[in-house]
Amino acid sequence: MMSDLTQSNPWDELRAHTSARIALGRVGSSLPTSEVLKFGLAHAQARDAVHRPLDFAGLREQLDHAGFRTLHVCSDAPDRPTYLLRPDKGRHLQDDCYARLSAQAPAPELAIVIADGLSSIAVQRHAVPLLELFRQRFDTNWANTPVVLAEQGRVAIGDGIAVALRARLVIVLIGERPGLTSPDSLGLYLSYQPQVGMMDSQRNCISNVRPEGLPYDLAAHKLDYLARQALHLQLSGVGLKDDSDLLQIKQSD
Repeated sequence: MMSDLTQSNPWDELRAHTSARIALGRVGSSLPTSEVLKFGLAHAQARDAVHRPLDFAGLREQLDHAGFRTLHVCSDAPDRPTYLLRPDKGRHLQDDCYARLSAQAPAPELAIVIADGLSSIAVQRHAVPLLELFRQRFDTNWANTPVVLAEQGRVAIGDGIAVALRARLVIVLIGERPGLTSPDSLGLYLSYQPQVGMMDSQRNCISNVRPEGLPYDLAAHKLDYLARQALHLQLSGVGLKDDSDLLQIKQSD
C-alpha cells in the first residue's frame, strides 16, 4: 500500500511545541514553497513592526480610560528614519520636553515610561494590559504617578524623564527588536536612581512579554518583585537578582 511507503517525520511532534523554524523539510536542494512563503510573511511582519508608527493618541485614550495620568514627550529624533539611523538621538529628550517635565509636580517615587522602540505593535497590544496588572500589585500613589509616552524613544530616554520628574525609580515599557517568530515582544526595563548616561548593567530587564512568551500575570509578578526590591535595597542592575520565581513557589505552597 502507498501508506507503507510514506515515512513519518520524527520532528513533527517537536514542531507542535515551538514556533522556531525546525524540520522545514526540503524539495530537492531547496525548501518547500510553503516554508519560503511563511518566511517571507514573517520577514514582512518584522519590518512592519519596526516602521509602523505607534498610535499615541489611541494609546493615551486607553490609558486615560484606565485611570492613568499621562504625559507626552518626544526624543531628539524628529522622524522614524532618523530614529533608526541615529540611536543616540532616541536616548535623549527634546529640550522643551525636559523643561515641561521639570515643571511638573515631583513623581511620588515611580515614573512609568512607554516608548515605541522597535515594535509599535508590541506596545499597542501589551502595554496597557501589563500596566493594569502591575497596578493591582504595586502599592504607590497611582493618582500622581505619571505614565510618560515617549515618541521615537530608546530605553535610555527613561533616565532623563526620571531626572526631570525627580523619581527614585523608572520603569520603561518598550517594543523590542522583532524576530521572525515574535514581531510583538514587549520589554520592561527598571532603573533605580537613574541618571543620564547610566550603563545598561545598572538596569534590570524583563523581556518577551506577550501571551505567546512571558504572560502578563507572570511579567507583572516579576516587575512588582524587582520594583519592591530596588526600592528596599536601593539598587538595580547586576546587583539586584530576580528571585521572583522562588517567591511565587513559596506563595503557592
